[in-house]
Amino acid sequence: MIKVSRAVLFLLPLALAACGGGSSGPTPVPSASTVPGATVVATVYYDENGNGVADPGETIRIPDVEVTVGGRSARSEKGTGRAVVTGVPAGAQTVGVRADTLPPFFSAEAVAPVQVALPDGGQTMLGLTLPIGGNQTNTYMAFGDSITRGDGGTAGGYPADLQNRLAAQFGGAFVNNRGADSTNSFEGVERIKRNLNSNPAYTLILYGTNDWNAPECQDNPNCHTVDNLRSIVQSVKAYRSLPFLSTIIPADPSQNPASRNKWVADVNNLIRPMAQQEGAFLVDAEKTFLAQGDLTKLFSDHVHPNDTGYRLISQTFFEAIAHGKATPSSTAEPALFRWPR
Repeated sequence: MIKVSRAVLFLLPLALAACGGGSSGPTPVPSASTVPGATVVATVYYDENGNGVADPGETIRIPDVEVTVGGRSARSEKGTGRAVVTGVPAGAQTVGVRADTLPPFFSAEAVAPVQVALPDGGQTMLGLTLPIGGNQTNTYMAFGDSITRGDGGTAGGYPADLQNRLAAQFGGAFVNNRGADSTNSFEGVERIKRNLNSNPAYTLILYGTNDWNAPECQDNPNCHTVDNLRSIVQSVKAYRSLPFLSTIIPADPSQNPASRNKWVADVNNLIRPMAQQEGAFLVDAEKTFLAQGDLTKLFSDHVHPNDTGYRLISQTFFEAIAHGKATPSSTAEPALFRWPR
């Protein structure tokens, strides 16, 4: 639901398209200057304190949200959060958003009618909120083992790259790296609560790789890995942090027995439904890795990714947080996010 600013909503007048004749060519697509009706400019922002007002310190803008007014719609822009909706009929209208275009866990504030008139010069602010209580806004905690810490890479693993991606998308982000070397999901259960004392808005969970080495888990997908991850998710929710749960990434098949990645696949087949049951957003890093074909090109040793592998993890978390996708639609490396050589 959306709360519309109490300020008068001003709309830009547009001239009716002139009628032409005698042409046998295709009908041109109307531009913003030729669509009959008015232009509504709406800015989608993160209302951090939920007071229904875009306060000066609330600088986060939410792109890729579909804004609808009077049967017309437009997507909010990256950087500005502005959606320019053209061809809106004059009169009483309602500004809304398509809920399925919001990033995960965001909700729109209460909707209100607006009177579409014709003077120039204004816009309306559309606030979105997150159910994070008193946690730190725009703060993400990357929680896991040495893969989260970034061992085997040259630039801080996936959290450093993810922070750059999120800051470019929303206008600000801080990703706190809480990866602990050589830990497994059993130890993750013990670690999670004291790490949640930092009050992150989001918790990004990537755990389980080292469980394969535990005697009770060796080649046994029904050991306590999934139960441990469930407990971690539940702790995250109890702190009102937003859980994003990754599947376990495969290991380098050239340096491990085939049974290891078989175990990874079997455990992930249990993680996926558990994430849905517990209300965590699934981040399917295993599927992203497998889509690359030759896994050996993604690792610096038997289990730790190289920079290419870490970029894939970063991109998969980014697509989940920003667009609500479990895997990226493309894994081509954006020029903006190239790592230092």
